[in-house]
Amino acid sequence: MTLQDFQVSDRDLSDAVLSQYLKSEAIAVDTETMGLLPQRDRLCLVQLCNPEGQVTAIRIAKGQTEAPNLQKLLEAANIQKVFHFARFDIATLRYNLGITVQPVFCTKIASKLARTYTNRHGLKDVVQELEKVELDKSAQSSDWGNAANLSEEQLNYAANDVRYLLSVRDKLIAMLKREERWQIAQECFQVLPTIVTLDLLQYKDIFEH
Repeated sequence: MTLQDFQVSDRDLSDAVLSQYLKSEAIAVDTETMGLLPQRDRLCLVQLCNPEGQVTAIRIAKGQTEAPNLQKLLEAANIQKVFHFARFDIATLRYNLGITVQPVFCTKIASKLARTYTNRHGLKDVVQELEKVELDKSAQSSDWGNAANLSEEQLNYAANDVRYLLSVRDKLIAMLKREERWQIAQECFQVLPTIVTLDLLQYKDIFEH
């Protein structure tokens, strides 16, 4: 990872960096939080990567409730946002920063629909198979709350979580089209905002008997 393709910013994207990302047809997005419950565990970091491989990690301050440039990017209707397990990231971005992310592609949903020959759909497994890269996940469970003093290991981990997503997306789309599951995948992505709303209202299993 070099300084040329990785940068850290505080609280929001600069206008200059925003203008670069707004030129993309798709961007990879990930978040780091203090835990898995948006109502309890705050958002600490948002990572972005464009097709040129430019990665930006945005440090979110404790108590911060908005990031206008990030919101403009993540709500841009002409740019697809690619996540792995979008359901969680969309929820935490909406709850913490009031951002309604759209449109969305989830590589975890795509993997479950396309890679039915395995039950291993974590990012590490998907990247290892499709990109032939082994991700170091040792920093996954670590303290992201002290954003001003994140270690090089944490920042490398955060960058790698978005660095391969766009390429993975392309390979999964090819598989979905080949297996005639591309239409149902798109329908799954479209319903994600509704599922996130139900999650944030703490409804569970409402489709069960």
